[in-house]
Amino acid sequence: MTAMKKKTLVALAISLGAPLAGAAPQPQDRVYTADQNSNTVSVIDPAGNRLLGQIRLGNARPDVLSPLYKGELNVHGLGFSPDHRTLIAISNGSNSVAFIDTATNRVKGIAYIGRSPHEGFFTADGKEVWVVVRGEDYISVIDPATFRETRRIPTTAGPGMVLFHPAGKLAFVVSSFNPVVDVIDVRARKVVKRLDVASPFSPFLQFTPDFKEVWMTHKDVGKVTCIDTDKLTVKGVFDTGFITNHVAFARTARGTLAYVTVGGENVVKVFTTDATPTLAGTIPVGALPHGIWAADDGSRIYVGLENGDAVDVIDTASNRVAARVPVGQAPQALVYVSNAVPAGAGTDNLVPRANSEPVNVALRPPRGEAKGFVVARNLGVVDALEVSLFKLKPQTSYSVYVGAQKAPVASFRTNPAGMANGTAIGPLREVVSTLSPQAPSPVQLMVMEGNAPPDPAAAVLLSAP
Repeated sequence: MTAMKKKTLVALAISLGAPLAGAAPQPQDRVYTADQNSNTVSVIDPAGNRLLGQIRLGNARPDVLSPLYKGELNVHGLGFSPDHRTLIAISNGSNSVAFIDTATNRVKGIAYIGRSPHEGFFTADGKEVWVVVRGEDYISVIDPATFRETRRIPTTAGPGMVLFHPAGKLAFVVSSFNPVVDVIDVRARKVVKRLDVASPFSPFLQFTPDFKEVWMTHKDVGKVTCIDTDKLTVKGVFDTGFITNHVAFARTARGTLAYVTVGGENVVKVFTTDATPTLAGTIPVGALPHGIWAADDGSRIYVGLENGDAVDVIDTASNRVAARVPVGQAPQALVYVSNAVPAGAGTDNLVPRANSEPVNVALRPPRGEAKGFVVARNLGVVDALEVSLFKLKPQTSYSVYVGAQKAPVASFRTNPAGMANGTAIGPLREVVSTLSPQAPSPVQLMVMEGNAPPDPAAAVLLSAP
């Protein structure tokens, strides 16, 4: 391999998030989170583990319900250019891709594409941005200079994420609706192989640092699949845990390790990257860990807490949380971008964090295997209860009650897998304030089947009284 080719591959590897030996987090580096409820991108200085401010792409809920609303909605996915000068933020509610200058935090342009895009990334040469359109069946190819869609690449319905091998020849696409991975020839712009995998719902994939494997998460069944990037075959599948979200890799003194966010257990699980991955540790973190990315030198892992509205910073030497940084509401994707701000403070065009801290309530079954959790957030003039229910009867209605209230605050119908989630928005502030365990007399949440009145003895799920 020539020196020039080796240098190019190293640069591309860093741009794709594979941790390499290098400097510890620097003041010029940035960690970004896509905050779905507040419609912001939070900007963190990883050297000081502090929030610098937010890039506001839209209004927080419930302002977005206005028919005259013009901002971005459900800021969800993130990606960045090989030169680390451009961040993209994908909003699945407004079908948009915002192009952000990392040095100035200024939105350079916005591309509007197909229904419900999820994640996107720059090609290895930086000349195109590919964004999966999860609500349809294609990848939208965008010119980052003009911010216009130039073509569409057909895929399996519901593509969840795309990532490019640094050699530049192949792209890997997971699906959110079908149990397959599409392998795309980048130059030909077509699927050249389709791999069968463990389940139909994968939100994320990432390469090992040597790029010999790509790991994909299966959120619905709590597993990870490992794919050989040379043979284009599935190497293995292993169990990770309830609500497996994203995965990151770090080169450490103990070897290359994989860090997997397991949202339903509020932990990050650490696995070896041997031929047969084994559990090497479990790290307790905040509420519903989701996005995760490693610093370039592998010394830190950054974890977005979807229900904690914060980022936990893991020290890989001790595998413990070393810091917590507040961010926007419901952070989803998270990326670490080194040397994003080559000069200056890099705080232009940022606004202060406006959201208050959420209240998290775990739901437990008096009997059976049902699971659930609730997060309560202030949304300005109103509040929201975001309810997630699991392992209930399929296609069955359930009502959620708070304290002694005789009317439910929300009702949900489970899907064929016995799951349901949704948000109740309204003037609930007096109720929300009493949900906190620190309240003088905390009230109880209960979930009843159908329209049954509240009764702790018959409830299918209860919060701690």
